[in-house]
Amino acid sequence: MKLHSLKPAEGSTKSKKRVGRGQGSGHGGTSTRGHKGAKSRSGYKTKIGFEGGQMPLQRRVPKFGFKNINRVEYKGINLDTIQALVDKTKPKSITPEYLVENGLANKKDLIKILGRGELKSKISISAHGFSAKAKSTIEDLGGKAELIEKKKSKAE
Repeated sequence: MKLHSLKPAEGSTKSKKRVGRGQGSGHGGTSTRGHKGAKSRSGYKTKIGFEGGQMPLQRRVPKFGFKNINRVEYKGINLDTIQALVDKTKPKSITPEYLVENGLANKKDLIKILGRGELKSKISISAHGFSAKAKSTIEDLGGKAELIEKKKSKAE
């Protein structure tokens, strides 16, 4: 075996079209790009979704719904979840920071206490919001439902 007799294994390579190599290559003249138009020129690019002048799909499909830019998104935590936390850790009071430490919320979440489930312990809870049922349940047991003021965003 000598260097000049080496060949790649059968089926391991595809014969690549060698374009732009003159008329003798069989792909001369237009170099397989056809005649005229943007696609025949170098540096051709289209925007994503461009359909050659036809109305693009994202503009043909009707829009629907409404997105309120002033919506305040809360992380809801139910009373049964709080009772499970109280049974496990026995805190004196529950604050948003305490809920973050125990993995029930993220640091930037606004927290709202919701009324699902039962609360058996007298406990002080401070949050950014309370449902009417949750507030009455906490206060009936002798606990406190303290409302924390929300921080105003830059937009307001």
